[in-house]
This record gives sequence, C-alpha cells and structure tokens, in this order.
Amino acid sequence: MATAELQKPASAPRPRQKRKPVSAGRIALYLTLSVVSLLMVVPFVWMVLTSLKTPVEIASQDAGLLPEHWAFGNYVDALKAAPFATYARNSFIIALSHTVLNVLIASMAGYALARIRFRGSEVIFFLFIAALMIPTYTKVLPEFLIVRFMPLAGGNDILGQGGSGWLDTWWALIVPGAVTPFAVFLFRQFYLDLPVELEEAARLDGLGEFRIYARIMTPQVKPALTTVALLTFETSWNNFLWPLLVTRTDSLRVIQVGLSVFKTENGPQWHFLMAGTTLATLPMVILFLIGQRYFVQGFATAGLK
Repeated sequence: MATAELQKPASAPRPRQKRKPVSAGRIALYLTLSVVSLLMVVPFVWMVLTSLKTPVEIASQDAGLLPEHWAFGNYVDALKAAPFATYARNSFIIALSHTVLNVLIASMAGYALARIRFRGSEVIFFLFIAALMIPTYTKVLPEFLIVRFMPLAGGNDILGQGGSGWLDTWWALIVPGAVTPFAVFLFRQFYLDLPVELEEAARLDGLGEFRIYARIMTPQVKPALTTVALLTFETSWNNFLWPLLVTRTDSLRVIQVGLSVFKTENGPQWHFLMAGTTLATLPMVILFLIGQRYFVQGFATAGLK
C-alpha cells in the first residue's frame, strides 16, 4: 500500500515593506551638508595641489588647479630648509604632554565637581564657566609676565627679578597649557550622566574615592576622554603665538613657528610653505580619522545635561 505523501502547506509570501519616500526637507538637508563639506575640503585640496607646483607655475596668472609638472621634490627641499625634524619632535612632546596632563587633571576636577558634594563646588564650577568666556589672546600677556618673573627660575631671585624666569624652557611651553576650563566642563557633564548605582556598588565593595574614579567611572566616559585628547592635541600642535613668544633658540622651536622661515623679504615661498603646511596638517587628519566616532559622540552628549 502506497504511503500518501504529506504535502507541506506553502508558506504565504511576506508582504514587501514599502520604503518611505524621502522627504524634500531631508533631500535639502543632504544637499546642504554636501555643499558645506565640499567647501570645507576645497582649501585642503588647493593646499596639497599648490605644494606640488613649481614657483613659476604658482606665479603664473594662467595656472590651473592641477599642476602641469608634479614637483614632489618640494617636500624634500622644504624639509631641508630648516630643522623640521627637531620642530616636529618639539611639537609632539608639547602636544603629548598637554594631552596627558589635561586629560588627567581635568577628568579628576570634573569628577570632583560632578560626584563629590563639598562646600563651594557650585561656585568653583561657575568660575570654570566664566573662564570659558575669556578670549584666549587676552590671557597671553598675564601668562607671559608670570613665566618671565617666575621666582627662583632662570636666574631670578625670590621676587622674580634678575633673570629670565621660564623663558626658553620646557616649563614655559608645557605648564601654561596643562589644563583647560572646557575640558573640566566636558568631563563634569559626562560624569553627571553616569548612574549613582555604579559608585554605590563600588563603595559597598570597599573601594575608595580615587579607585572609584579611576576604575569604575572613568572607563565609562570614553567619548569625553577621546574628545578632550583630540582637541588638546590639535590646539597644542597648531599653537603658534605662545611658542614664538617664549622661545629664542631653534632647539625649542615648534613646527608652526618653523613654517615662518618660508616667509622671506621677497614674499612667501608658496611651494615650500604649502608643502610644510601639508606635512604639519597630516598628523591631525590621521588622529581625527582614528577617533572620529568618539569625537562626534562627545560633542553630541556634552550639551544634553
């Protein structure tokens, strides 16, 4: 007797989900962002292409955007025009020192203002907010006077007279930029968002305040750490005025000051200047590409609290 084959019922086809039509407002937003992105990229493209042109081609009125003769030797000649290896080393040491100190000190200050209740904490926080409103260049002269008349440094006596203080030293290049009010503010906002249960559980386990800060709370604010680190490194790397004021010798010059050697009495040497600027910009582009996810998240979260 033949066994009847059991036929499986055919599954009903799933209805296709209709894609929502893209609104005109979203299309306009994408177009606007695309145009703004192109406008932001154009100066960098022009810089790179100009660095690959010859001086004659740059001075020509009929020169196009693309170089007729790709002069890659401009980069080699630019590096030989000044001790850029020393300048780059100095910039890296200063930027790295500022980054480490700012992340460490500002995170501790932000944690204290956000999670530890003590008398005067609100006043201190408002002072940090007020410090954010002070223009950078208005602080240059007071900071220079403090560095110049630092007691018992550079031949100065106890009253800060008779010598040069911290001028032309690593102290002058590193200490004034060790911590920024914005970093303290950003860390405080992130620490405020963390749940109280984390530190309560840590205290029940017997952890002290510093271990709670270092092992429990700080690992939860990686976007803030990355944002502060990138901004601090970028600001320090691109700083020109302060290193120019407090240094005198080439051994302590930074890369941004070194680029000024291409501005001669006969006018800027644009091919060398653009080549040097391209090399000085490259590290920041690489760092931003590495940490862009946390960087954007850090700015997006900073103003929520």
